[in-house]
Amino acid sequence: MKKQSIILLWILLTFTLVSCGQSKRTVTTSIPTITLNNGVKMPVLGFGTLELRDSVGINSVAKAISLGYRLIDTAPVYGNEEEVGKGIKKSGIDRKELFITTKLWVSDMGYESTKKAFELSLQKLDVEYIDLYLIHRPRGDIKGSWKAMEELYEAGKIKAIGVSNFDTGQLNELLSYAKIKPAVNQIETHLFFQQFEAQNTLKKLDIQMEAWSPLAGGRNEIFNNPVIASIGKKHNKTNAQIALRWIVQRGIATIPRTPNEKHMLENLNIFDFELDEADMKKIATLDLNTTQFPEWE
Repeated sequence: MKKQSIILLWILLTFTLVSCGQSKRTVTTSIPTITLNNGVKMPVLGFGTLELRDSVGINSVAKAISLGYRLIDTAPVYGNEEEVGKGIKKSGIDRKELFITTKLWVSDMGYESTKKAFELSLQKLDVEYIDLYLIHRPRGDIKGSWKAMEELYEAGKIKAIGVSNFDTGQLNELLSYAKIKPAVNQIETHLFFQQFEAQNTLKKLDIQMEAWSPLAGGRNEIFNNPVIASIGKKHNKTNAQIALRWIVQRGIATIPRTPNEKHMLENLNIFDFELDEADMKKIATLDLNTTQFPEWE
């Protein structure tokens, strides 16, 4: 009897380990990657961390990684780089499996200040390198900061460098003196600010577009919008899933944020369907063609 119990226990343990391993692989490999202009691969869907601080920040990052997210986006101005770093450690996932983005804030612009700010971000995140480092806003000494970022990139401390919130004119000015072309421009993009013109420009420049606030911060009743809901009913998906699928289907990377595990899983579950032409035409009618965050301008 004892021998039978041991055998049964071994079978159950083996089944559990195999099942867990398969589940983990399924979630992780379900997120496609985009190849940046320097050959670096970036997940098309990541996890944003704005306003996720203290224990909520730590636990949210750890949980997101455990569910399969590999791109984690933060910034010094979010005030949570330390929590993000602790969440990464708590997840137990090898650093090499992750794609970590952080940014350079306005007050740290300039050659020397950029170098110092970058080292501080490394310390707070407790990592040896950053996968993607962005100029957060086009303010101050962009030229000096970009030179410092190019040097950090060439030293192997950053895998890819880019910008955020740059318009076409600001990008062209940067390109006039940059030795290394930005790999990414992270800009506001969602159903109410669809940014097709910006996307076309970035494609011509071979710069990857990344969407911040892909769910419009919950504004304009996005989660209850009847147009989106009708498309969701057709595909058996939620409004959030339709909004995120619309972005990634355009080849744009994005970083939705939530501390809620249910919503983390919901946001991941967008790769098993495709929006058709009729869906895209309906969604096009929602474009207000202006920022929904005027307070951040």
